[in-house]
This record gives sequence, structure tokens and C-alpha cells, in this order.
Amino acid sequence: MPDLIVSLQQLPAPPDLPQDCQLQSAQAWDREVIVDWVRREFGTGWASEVANGLSGHPSRVLVARHGAQLLGFACFDVTFPGFFGPTGVSEAARGLGLGKALLVESLHRLKQRGYVYGFIGDAGPVEFYRKTVGAVAVPDELTGGYTEPLQP
Repeated sequence: MPDLIVSLQQLPAPPDLPQDCQLQSAQAWDREVIVDWVRREFGTGWASEVANGLSGHPSRVLVARHGAQLLGFACFDVTFPGFFGPTGVSEAARGLGLGKALLVESLHRLKQRGYVYGFIGDAGPVEFYRKTVGAVAVPDELTGGYTEPLQP
């Protein structure tokens, strides 16, 4: 999967959310709930990155929620400076536009931190990122920062 680059200068406005859903910065007191949920839904690697994003203030993790129910998350400026991701939405909440909202809001927050460009590492749905925020692939001959994770 390629890394993508996005200009943060002409981002779309964050989309409207489904009724009674909201995006917010993850709070320290929700750390264990969020990290455990990400581990169950998406695996240990992503849970570790979320834990890292929750380690500072302000948090570099956004959550999508419906009341007290966690529906999705997105990290920004966590894995590498200026990078978006990982991100995920629960299977039951997919198709509601939460992934798009998490992406766009995260990129706006990168822009607020002074970045001119954002990166999406190991992007899965490349066409989604291209259509939503104008992302383009980093040439294959440029190596990314990801390495093989350590094994227990």
C-alpha cells in the first residue's frame, strides 16, 4: 500500500455527522476503554499507536461517539510527524460518513499545528482518500518510515 500526501491548504469543510453522533478529542480518563476497543476491533499494533496518541495533551486521537458508545477513532501526528492514521470505524457504524469526518477533522488539526502537507501512511482505500481530500501517491521509489514490527 502506498503512502499518500495531501495539501492541507484547501481542505474541505468537515462533513455533517449523523444525528446524535459527535467527534471529539479523546480524553485521558477514557484511555483504557479506547485502547481496549481498538485492540479488539483492529489489533494490537493500532492499539499501541492509539496509546501513544493519548500520551500527551492535547490528545492526538479523535473519537466518534454516539452518547457513551465508541464508534470510531483517528490518530494524527502520532506515528510520524504530520501523519494521519491509523483510523477505524466499527463495522456496525460503517457507511455513516464517520470515517470521512474523522479524516477531514484530523487533517484540519494537522493544519492548525502548522503543517502544510499531511501524509497518510500505508493507505488502504487510496481512491477514497483521493476523492475526499485530493491525496496523491508518494512515488514508490521513495521509501517510507515503516519497518517490520517486533514479534514476541
